[in-house]
Amino acid sequence: MAVGRRKLVLTGLALAAVSGAGWAAWMWWHDWRFLQSTDDAYVQADVTVISSRVSGYVREVLVADNQEVAAGTVLVAIDDADFRARVAEAEAAIEARKAALVSNSQRRLLQQALIEQAAAALASAEAEKQRSTLDFQRVRALAGDSFASRQRFETVDADMKKAEAAVNRARAAQEAERAQIGVLNAARSEIEASLHQGEAMLTLVRIDLDNTRVRAPVAGVIGNRTLQVGVYARPGVQMMAVVPLTSVYVSANFKETQLAKMRPGQPATLNFDAWPGESVTGRVDSLSPASGSRFSLLPPENATGNFTKIVQRVPVKITLPTGHALSGRLRPGLSAVVEVDTRNPGP
Repeated sequence: MAVGRRKLVLTGLALAAVSGAGWAAWMWWHDWRFLQSTDDAYVQADVTVISSRVSGYVREVLVADNQEVAAGTVLVAIDDADFRARVAEAEAAIEARKAALVSNSQRRLLQQALIEQAAAALASAEAEKQRSTLDFQRVRALAGDSFASRQRFETVDADMKKAEAAVNRARAAQEAERAQIGVLNAARSEIEASLHQGEAMLTLVRIDLDNTRVRAPVAGVIGNRTLQVGVYARPGVQMMAVVPLTSVYVSANFKETQLAKMRPGQPATLNFDAWPGESVTGRVDSLSPASGSRFSLLPPENATGNFTKIVQRVPVKITLPTGHALSGRLRPGLSAVVEVDTRNPGP
């Protein structure tokens, strides 16, 4: 009886082993061989580093650590007294240049009147010249017939020459007055250019004034805040960071031997160490253009005599759907296990 019972148990175990192996082989052929997984995966986010665009003392810090903010929220206020003074100075300079334009226009009107006055003087001088010329002609005819004295002839001759000189003087004065129009036009162009320069400067100082209120460029959560009230802020120096928790993604480092059939668009199942039992389905977004070691500070150099082949890993970006089960709870740096189904060739 004992021998028969043992044979029955061994037979059952053998059948179970064969069934299990068959089931595993069937699963491998139809499912498992298409799944590529890695536990070398981490949550990532496009963290925005916040810094000032102008220099100045921090007057007020309007956010706290780990506070959630919307895009456009004012994070830091920098003392703006100097910037307001610069805006006022630029506005005053523009008003002065506008006043100069008005003055130039009035001078043009005056100059036009002077040109007309010079034209009238020229017409008067030409009329006087014509009269003196006629007198000269009459006296010269009389002097030829001895009806006019030599003295009279010399007088009218001098008067005619004086009239000709007066005409030349009036004509030169008129040209000089006309030339002043060109001078005024050049001055106006200079004033207009200076006005445009002043307007551009006003735009710049207004931008600087607006930049004294540092705003969040994206929605997210405040992290790594390093400044306090009274600190002197400088352009490019990090103040804090904004982490967009609702748009995180996963960077999974797959072995090079797993990439043959991996394509963008394939589904990926993600499990996170922080939330065991909860999985998220994402999509392969893209594959890195090089292995991770190529982007390191000191890339390895394999052209040596003691070469040892090491399987390389390539980062694969996995995007998560909007409003997934763990949306807003995932933090950059958390570990994940990623499994990509390569049966779908992708788009």
